[in-house]
Amino acid sequence: MKIHEYQAKGILAKYGVAVPRGEMANTKEEAFEISKHLLANGAKGIVVKAQIHAGGRGKGGGVKLAKTAEEAEQLAGKILGMQLVTHQTGPQGQKVQRLLIEETLPIERELYLGIVLDRATSKLVFMASAAGGMEIEEVAAKDPNAILKETIDPAVGFEPFQARKLAFALGLKPEQLNPAVQLMTALYRATAEADASLCEINPFITTTDGRVFALDAKMTFDDNALFRHKDIKELRDIAEEDPLEVEASKYSLNYIRLDGNIACMVNGAGLAMATMDIIQYAGGMPANFLDVGGGANAEQVEHAFEILLSDKNVKAVLINIFGGILRVDTLAKGVVEAARKTKIGIPVVLRLEGTNVEQGREILKQSGFNFLVAETMKDAAEKVVRAAT
Repeated sequence: MKIHEYQAKGILAKYGVAVPRGEMANTKEEAFEISKHLLANGAKGIVVKAQIHAGGRGKGGGVKLAKTAEEAEQLAGKILGMQLVTHQTGPQGQKVQRLLIEETLPIERELYLGIVLDRATSKLVFMASAAGGMEIEEVAAKDPNAILKETIDPAVGFEPFQARKLAFALGLKPEQLNPAVQLMTALYRATAEADASLCEINPFITTTDGRVFALDAKMTFDDNALFRHKDIKELRDIAEEDPLEVEASKYSLNYIRLDGNIACMVNGAGLAMATMDIIQYAGGMPANFLDVGGGANAEQVEHAFEILLSDKNVKAVLINIFGGILRVDTLAKGVVEAARKTKIGIPVVLRLEGTNVEQGREILKQSGFNFLVAETMKDAAEKVVRAAT
């Protein structure tokens, strides 16, 4: 689960991470009042920041500077409601519905800090780089040595010597070392205790008066751990998510929309990935990742089918099921019921194996629908690619 920048900064501030003063605004009038308050309390300027779940907001015109509350109000009116396009939103962009109104700070240097889960080692890795303010993926591609890494042992946590090592490597001034170590330690505590899978500060800045701040903040959380964090779960903004993915989550379905035109319904993440691969091998493009899970019932299958067909780009459907816990006849009942409700008008290819496979095939045969049945995954992929063209 992703959250907005202002929400991430709220979490980090509770752990002692220094962040600029600011508040969220839903209207230009609120932006004016927040700006007026900040300027009256020592702020030298105001930054108006669009709040969407994507990076590159500044390049897309979603981050603007103002010197007065009136100017901040005008900028807020222009940014609110705009369709902000960045390299992460795709060409369709994302509508801006919230703003973060913050004080400006006297920036001396822009650096980078990040904590990410390294799945190869099953450990968190603390990263730092002097190349702050840039896309870290671009930095990693051009100069991997520019990214410093410290692997964190979960038994002992992020050690002070590791924070000092990173602080020294970043070339911080002597008076900035201890504040930076404290900020890094707080950043780790927030990440670990909130079950975040990613925490990124870009840029992490030093100021001309010797302070250190998290000028930006991005946090992503492990969905499977949200039952432990009801306060974080409440931060979810479904307006920032794909409507079909939101609908799928209501029925505990693992669904991710992609750019192709062949919809996939599979049980098991590994089989789903193999199915997408073989569709591409056959010359097609998958329209989604959909894992209905091993224990899905007929109702879940029905909803899954309806979600697949709600994607207007879909020209054909491939259902690839190996029946174990999810019996093939249960799947067949759900597919037939969904087909009746949606009045399906596109080809459906099924490759079925496993528990009660014969009963499942009989249900499909007696359904009255012209389903295409394949014997192997290769056969299924070739049939669905032909059907989609």
